[in-house]
Amino acid sequence: MAIWIDALRLTIGVNLLLILGLLSIWGRNYLQFRSKHTLGLFVFGLMLLAENLLALYFFLFDPVLHVWFSAEMPMIAQRAIMLIRIFETIALVFLTWITWD
Repeated sequence: MAIWIDALRLTIGVNLLLILGLLSIWGRNYLQFRSKHTLGLFVFGLMLLAENLLALYFFLFDPVLHVWFSAEMPMIAQRAIMLIRIFETIALVFLTWITWD
């Protein structure tokens, strides 16, 4: 049961690394071009970073939710959350690829 939660934590970590990479590119592009589009991408990245940091906090450090996620959460809910995180990781990998291309 805990393997799904460990995999969740791993995908959140990967997402954070990808988002930080995207933020560095989008921030640099905004400083160079000063367009609303690049600013919008940067703000979007900041919101996504905040969401993933909050999720990481809940899954690792929150005293109540950490225990619930690790031991008491139904298996179907663990799998559903994992699937959502996998979709997010795939989307971020694709977004990173087209941004660096």
